[in-house]
Amino acid sequence: MKKLSMLMLAICSTAVFGQKVSDYKYVSIPDRFTTFKGDYGLEDVLIKALKSKKYTVLPTSKDQWPWEAKDNNCNVLNANVVSVSSFFTNKLVLEFKDCNNKTVLESKGSSDIKDFEEGLTDALKIALKPVGISNPVQSSAPQAPSTSTNSEGSANYSNGKIEVQKIQIDANQFILAKSGSSVPFAIFKTTSKKDVFMVKLSDNTSTMTTGYFENGNIVIDIPQADGTYSKEVFTQK
Repeated sequence: MKKLSMLMLAICSTAVFGQKVSDYKYVSIPDRFTTFKGDYGLEDVLIKALKSKKYTVLPTSKDQWPWEAKDNNCNVLNANVVSVSSFFTNKLVLEFKDCNNKTVLESKGSSDIKDFEEGLTDALKIALKPVGISNPVQSSAPQAPSTSTNSEGSANYSNGKIEVQKIQIDANQFILAKSGSSVPFAIFKTTSKKDVFMVKLSDNTSTMTTGYFENGNIVIDIPQADGTYSKEVFTQK
């Protein structure tokens, strides 16, 4: 009964934000979880659990990362464990954030076991329950436009304010160029998730963000000054 109640607590304490953890293959974790006074074996527990769910846990040194993670950090989820313990219980929060620091999953775990290492390990195992098995190939990523659109070397799009031309550079990248200009408005590069792209905006700051296909449209998450994102939709003409 106690374990059942703890499981129900974990389910009720889970917040999911849009994308799923299972959409990703690669997970990066910090050298240490800074909100804890000690190690308590949490890193080993997290790594073992993620590997059992088919994730690739990346080494600390980025020089040792595989190319698809090294070349595009939007292929990587960043995991962290945060202490929220009280006097009577060992509590923690398991967080997964994407390359734009957006929370993909936040899951709480709690244990009445008084011993720090045993109690925190128990709490982390509870927090890990909502994490699905890695399945980036069959993820719920937005659908691409029709095959005929993708096979063309170029196509024209508009967001109602500007007109751009989609120009396929190669199998892994394309650009949106403003009509009458040789300077790209945005450069799209493939990620490990189908039809989701790392996007470099050719503004004064060369901003990096994400983009994707949705119902035949090209969508870009445009960063705002307050840290939020707006959805810029380009519709094919």
